[in-house]
Amino acid sequence: MDYDKIFSQAIDRLHAEGRYRVFIDILRNKGAFPNARCFAHHNGPQPVTVWCSNDYLAMGQHPDVIAAMEEALHDVGAGSGGTRNIGGNTHYHIQLERELADWHGKSGALLFTSGYVSNEATLSTLTKILPGCIIFSDELNHASMIAGIKNSGCEKRVFRHNDLEHLEELLAAEDPEVPKLIAFESIYSMDGDIAPLHAICDLADEYNALTYCDEVHAVGMYGKNGGGISERDEAAHRLTIVEGTLAKAVGVMGGYISADQKIIDVIRSYAPGFIFTTSLSPVL
Repeated sequence: MDYDKIFSQAIDRLHAEGRYRVFIDILRNKGAFPNARCFAHHNGPQPVTVWCSNDYLAMGQHPDVIAAMEEALHDVGAGSGGTRNIGGNTHYHIQLERELADWHGKSGALLFTSGYVSNEATLSTLTKILPGCIIFSDELNHASMIAGIKNSGCEKRVFRHNDLEHLEELLAAEDPEVPKLIAFESIYSMDGDIAPLHAICDLADEYNALTYCDEVHAVGMYGKNGGGISERDEAAHRLTIVEGTLAKAVGVMGGYISADQKIIDVIRSYAPGFIFTTSLSPVL
């Protein structure tokens, strides 16, 4: 078996399909958003403007954020100490989860290392707790949601993007006694489309389904307190689980879910993506 040849052929296929990715080498300039330095030139770093950053509000460069990170760094050091179930459950994590729960009007929240992990871990775990669960997924859901659904091993039904008639058609075709979960985003990153939250929740109520709303592109951007589209549309109380990120409008790193404390306890207790990984640095 020529392993090197197999790997080379895999890369060659990407080149042939025009899908081979080259990552740009940059450093952002603190205090000069959205300016950065690009290191892809032979004659040294050159100025470049970065309009595609997820740090929508430049909070990653805000003096108060930097000061808070420096304070934590000198208070407890750089790392968290390990997984939270063994030695990494710092008071910073607990304080942040309380604030995130309050942000979305829920009784609990759970912090993950990224938005991708929070989606994958929660969706793959939740459905394993619900025997025979069927997930109804919007066709434009993020790759992390798709990964979680696939890894759950449960049945799935994909409905056309924001098509409520199609969603209801799929819901009505299933056994009323089977557990159901509708998974969707509030704002879809590649199109900017906004989901009709109340209409989806109406269907969830009618067909006894749970709801899972990915708010990663909306938190910090919409609503009186930045709670996202669900706060803006006064729908947060109707959603079973709200998932968000700290890597976009918040400007740093991490992901989370917010829900009833009992659901949080289930995910905390069963999700390998939470249990077996080092927790976020207190600095973050």
